[in-house]
Amino acid sequence: MRDDFKMPSNEEIEDALLISLFNHKGTIKEFASGEEIVNEIADYFRLNESQRTAVLERIYHKENRIVKSPLWHRLLYRAANSLYNKQLVSNPSTTYNLTNRKEWMLTESGYDEALSLLHISEEQKEILPIKSYEVQKVVNKLIEAPRPTNYHPVGERKVSTTVTKEVSIRKRGFRQAVIEAYNFKCAVCGLKINSPKRSIWEVEAAHIVPHSSNGKDDILNGISLCHLHHWAFDVGWFSLYNDYTIVVSPEADNLKDEFGKFGDYEFIKSLTQSISKISLPFHENIYPHVNSIEWHRENIFDKK
Repeated sequence: MRDDFKMPSNEEIEDALLISLFNHKGTIKEFASGEEIVNEIADYFRLNESQRTAVLERIYHKENRIVKSPLWHRLLYRAANSLYNKQLVSNPSTTYNLTNRKEWMLTESGYDEALSLLHISEEQKEILPIKSYEVQKVVNKLIEAPRPTNYHPVGERKVSTTVTKEVSIRKRGFRQAVIEAYNFKCAVCGLKINSPKRSIWEVEAAHIVPHSSNGKDDILNGISLCHLHHWAFDVGWFSLYNDYTIVVSPEADNLKDEFGKFGDYEFIKSLTQSISKISLPFHENIYPHVNSIEWHRENIFDKK
């Protein structure tokens, strides 16, 4: 039937699936009737109505009966299952054990293959919001970890500067866990926006104790901030009290009139106009740890 209806080859469908997974941030649903992804990939191949509606008949030997299923759905499933056997994706049953959602999900190897097909450098992994199965495992581990009382946000000094695959996955897992915890919003100003193609979020996962001081890639040492508030936090313009109230450097009073303004809006001084707390994650178990905050106040914050 594949030849009769001039359907794409299995290899072509596999490549299209990897590209679709990339475009959908790493996951797509099962290929049930009515699912948008089924028509989306059909559109990619410009399938006509006959190709989209052709029915495959096969004999179900256990019950000695004929089973009918859409040919296009069957070809999608075969290609996806082939990608699973090549360890380029996780199948819906495997993904469900991790996310409670029945989806196909890119693995790190599948992500690399998708980048190759799209001629995108692997270095872009650090900024793209694409999930992989391995990164999602890190996200789950960070969010579900018990909250220690005696948390130490500063890790051991690392001698090697080589970025291994494991380190990259850990860093991306940290970023994803933090920005998801804050619903992709800046904890200070509430800004929530992504790029026009919805591929990159503006918000960033900021380390409270910075990497340069061996700050850990833990959600307890993270806070979601827009680019400008991330910069202001990192250089000490503001910090947090232990109750998550914002405290601004006294140096804000010495800013020249033309500094830190968007028209009439004063970027730094606006933080001093009212006693305000940052927006916090959905569960207090993953709030920034006071030990991280105290370290930032003592070592980064300009309180002179």
